[in-house]
Amino acid sequence: MPMNLAALQELIEKAETDLLPSLVLKSIAPEDPVEINNQPEGWVLLGKGNFAAVFTHPDFDSFAIKVYAKGRPGLRDEIAVYRKLGSHPAYSECYHAGISYLILKRLQGVTLYDCLKRGIRIPRQVIIDVDQALSHAIQQGLNPRDVHGKNVMVAEGRGCIVDVSAFLYPGHDPMWDDLKKAYHRFYWPFLILPPPPVPGFILNWARKSYRRIKSSDLTKQK
Repeated sequence: MPMNLAALQELIEKAETDLLPSLVLKSIAPEDPVEINNQPEGWVLLGKGNFAAVFTHPDFDSFAIKVYAKGRPGLRDEIAVYRKLGSHPAYSECYHAGISYLILKRLQGVTLYDCLKRGIRIPRQVIIDVDQALSHAIQQGLNPRDVHGKNVMVAEGRGCIVDVSAFLYPGHDPMWDDLKKAYHRFYWPFLILPPPPVPGFILNWARKSYRRIKSSDLTKQK
């Protein structure tokens, strides 16, 4: 569906007169999600990362607004990434950039993290789609990083990547490869049965344990 220019202009005005003047984002530590204060009524939080939070509004539900916390980098890099990616079914697109925010095409689905938490089946096609999307990014001269369960989404049975802000950073990031190994070893062989919900505290424990192990591995390599 082509982007609605009139709706985009309306959303820009609403964001700059309603959302941004009241919203307060605090990024206390780079490794923790931002804290949100004074979220204006009517705006819906879609998700938050370490440097930014993403919102939508019911009147403009085909768009998402990503707002960066004060002093946190990444906005200009993210614009550059979207320019390189172009139009691809597994990625969003950047329609507008403000001083501290981006307006993006909204990808609607459920993250892999929430699929596990809610007991929603993750089809193998999602893994295939993400692999192909990452290959596309590499072909465009990008370096896919930070691709994990909260940044990958199942949308109508297909896979998409919802955060590309780290795709300009150097170095190898094993997170997606490790997630795929876990999927094929511990998840895919048991898909004949409906997957049970996994409690959030277990998922958070697994996420933090993984980060500690990887951090320890990097320290040993130095």
